[in-house]
Amino acid sequence: MASDKKDIGRKGERDARLAAALRENLRRRKAQARARGQDAEGPAARSSDDAEGDDRNSS
Repeated sequence: MASDKKDIGRKGERDARLAAALRENLRRRKAQARARGQDAEGPAARSSDDAEGDDRNSS
């Protein structure tokens, strides 16, 4: 019985560690996505402006 209580406590500690790790991972991935989005905005905006005046693609 005493070992069951220890296992429950350990499981709770493990769950808390995993939850914290998942939150940190999510924050990191969101930051990376935001950075990629900002990087992609610049070239995409310029290339779409260039594509409008380019008649080589319309055959």
